[in-house]
Amino acid sequence: MASITVQAPAKLNLTLDVLERRPDGYHDMKMVMQSVKLADTLTLTVEPGEGIALSTNLGFLPLDGKNLAAAAALRLSEAAGVELGRLSIDIRKRVPVCAGMAGGSSDAAAVLRGLNELLGLGLTRPELARVGERVGSDVPYCVYGCTALAEGRGERVTALPALPHCWVVLAKPGFPVSTPELFARLDGQRVRCRPDTAGMLAALEAGDLNGAARRLFNVFEEVLPSYRRDRVRELKQVLLRAGALGASMSGTGPTVFGLFDDPGTAEAAFEAVRPLCPDTFLSETV
Repeated sequence: MASITVQAPAKLNLTLDVLERRPDGYHDMKMVMQSVKLADTLTLTVEPGEGIALSTNLGFLPLDGKNLAAAAALRLSEAAGVELGRLSIDIRKRVPVCAGMAGGSSDAAAVLRGLNELLGLGLTRPELARVGERVGSDVPYCVYGCTALAEGRGERVTALPALPHCWVVLAKPGFPVSTPELFARLDGQRVRCRPDTAGMLAALEAGDLNGAARRLFNVFEEVLPSYRRDRVRELKQVLLRAGALGASMSGTGPTVFGLFDDPGTAEAAFEAVRPLCPDTFLSETV
């Protein structure tokens, strides 16, 4: 029996832009992504036998091939031409689900990285990312992590200079957001504002945290249903009044986050937001 424990960090969208609709029905995206220390913990155990057994601390998560962690293991087995034996995957969730932070995709990427090491497969990060493409659009980025530009459906990942270290307050409102609905809303109207991706890249190149924070922007915020849009804006304003250098929504939401250059200010902001939003977290960038 062999075992390994791996971390699956949450991701944030520093910028998120939706470009043209593709012939395959998907959309081309352009996103600057960032990992934070808020993470799930996965323990992978391989022993003689066959099959995949999943366990988790959240009873409502699927424990079959619908779980991206199991899907990633199967895709890796196929791509590498190896038998997994009896694989047990235990997932201790800390990253909220359906939150716009790629929790499931990061779990899948952690399985790819962990099994690559555990089984001695010797696959490179680009090779693992190509396997990840078959699992989900955010998985290739999550294989790399840190600060990166993701394009296409998310499969084209370019490493970027790291966002200068900062503290992050994250707040997930207690309502769901439908990703297909938001894409349909974008298709049905003219996008008035888009992120300054070039400016974000320049700020990262210069190591300018304030410049990067000023350029946080997510086009999906503009097409949220009115109640959800108002709630996201309210949380952003609370974070900004509490001293955030910038605030935005991650992914298709609903999680809102703010960036802080001082741990004391971040802690005070965390305390200010927590009564408004039970799923509130204080973290740091990776």
